[in-house]
Amino acid sequence: DEFTRQYFPTAGVDFFLKKTLLPGGRNITLQIWDIGGQALSGNMLDKYVFGANVVMLTYEITNITSFTNLEKWLQAIYKATEMQEQKPSVALVANKCDLEHQRGVRLDKHQKFAQERGFSAYLVSARTGENVREEIVALSFQKVVAEVLGLKLTRAEQEEQQPVMKAEIVHKEAAEDSPASSSQLGASKSSVCVMQ
Repeated sequence: DEFTRQYFPTAGVDFFLKKTLLPGGRNITLQIWDIGGQALSGNMLDKYVFGANVVMLTYEITNITSFTNLEKWLQAIYKATEMQEQKPSVALVANKCDLEHQRGVRLDKHQKFAQERGFSAYLVSARTGENVREEIVALSFQKVVAEVLGLKLTRAEQEEQQPVMKAEIVHKEAAEDSPASSSQLGASKSSVCVMQ
């Protein structure tokens, strides 16, 4: 839930628990396994992903190699889960979206990769928290858990978790010496912006 500037790449696998509340007051605890990139060449990957309900393939938008390795990861995941009756859902996550000026992977490639495979797709920034605020994380986890449990979330239940964005409209007074048309000096207008 917090970003630190100290960077420690995942060595092997890290384990986390995430608690979330489903509609109807149903408490769920998710077990999250963060598998390091070097695990792709190791002999434990099949043990890590076997029995998984959801796989989140994550890459850095600044690193084209991390994106091209997604296909290898996907093949390894499919191989490790081929004996499972219920295949895991897969989501594509592009991290470091705050570094748009250093982007190495075009957005259309991200979208095409996800669409061709029927994956849900997300753009996030662990550093700034963009698209990983608590409300969005809670909604994402709720959707995943509901899907795995075969539950259907209503639109109202999903909207309950969505954050309300507020924007203040600032009216600047025209400077006395600046030219202004009569329409600019007329009645004050206000606007409303709704983001979903």
